[in-house]
This record gives sequence, C-alpha cells and structure tokens, in this order.
Amino acid sequence: MSLRLLRPALVALGVTLALGPGARGEDPKAPAPAATPAAPSPGSGSPGAQAAPQDSETINKIMQDNEAMLTGRGFTYDPAGRRDPFRSLVDAANTVGKGPRPRGIAGMLISEVDLVGIVQKGKGAIAFFNGSDNKGYFLKVGDALYDGKIIRIDRKTGTVVFRQDINDPRSIKPYRDVTKKLTPAEEGSL
Repeated sequence: MSLRLLRPALVALGVTLALGPGARGEDPKAPAPAATPAAPSPGSGSPGAQAAPQDSETINKIMQDNEAMLTGRGFTYDPAGRRDPFRSLVDAANTVGKGPRPRGIAGMLISEVDLVGIVQKGKGAIAFFNGSDNKGYFLKVGDALYDGKIIRIDRKTGTVVFRQDINDPRSIKPYRDVTKKLTPAEEGSL
C-alpha cells in the first residue's frame, strides 16, 4: 500500500483527533460523558496511554478499508451470460461460415434480408423477402439461409422466426432465435 495514497486520510484523522471534541461535531462546552473505568493495559500507568491504542486501531481500520478498496476485494464481477465487450460486433457477422457463399438466398445472412410480406397458402404461410441483391424471394418454414433457417412464420403477428447458427464455443446454445417483423407501413398492405 502506498503511503502517498493514504496520506490524506491519515492527515484528516490526525487533525480531527488533535482538535478535540469541537472538530468531531460535539459541543465543546458540553460536559464530557462519564467514562467507564477500563482495565488498565499491562505496563501502562497513565490514562493517556489508553487513547493511543484506540487511535492506532482506528488508523489500522482506515488503512485496511482503503487497501481493500484499492485491491478490488470489495467488488466482484461475474461475466456469465454476457458477451465479450472487447470482441467486435462487426467481425462476428463475417466469421459465421468458412469458404465462399453460394449464390442467391442460400448465400445471404439473416441480417441481409428484409421481410416484405407474408402470404397465406393453404394451411401454411409463405414469407416474401427482399435480399441484399435487390431481388425478391419467397421462403417457407424449413428454407435455409447462409447462417440459419426459418422455423416459424406467423401471418397474424406479421413475424418470421429464424434459428441462426452461432460459431461461438463460449455460448451455451449453438443457435439463437432471430425474429423479423413487418413494419406498420407493410402490414397495412396485406
């Protein structure tokens, strides 16, 4: 522990003890409370010697608290379930797959397609997407993109749910569910 860091606290404590009751917020004119007789410490014959151990205990307590604060023993951080704050969010999308991407919708990432509409076809629904190549694609449940596949299409809520594959050995699940919604302007045109 550096004495330079503790010096201000020790100076303040010394000034407070030296100035007496007025510096501690007590009324200096008020009579001092009756002290209970304490057992004299061995080897000390004067009552002034008893104040020194109490002051040194206070100083030691302050020093221990400051040391605990500076070494970080008073706070612990649990990073479980949180993403790494030093890992780039931009690079995460680029490291999904290895090798060249196929052409068309099969080579597009989930983040690269926009939901334009949902059409009811018999008992199932088909979602209409605009790809990053400015072409339209009709997809149904089970169709795959480069980093995931469609697991649910709901026409009533205007949502399509993808199961996105994650190549991160630190994550608990190897996938993440991503929901794309129709915007209010697109919902009115259904």
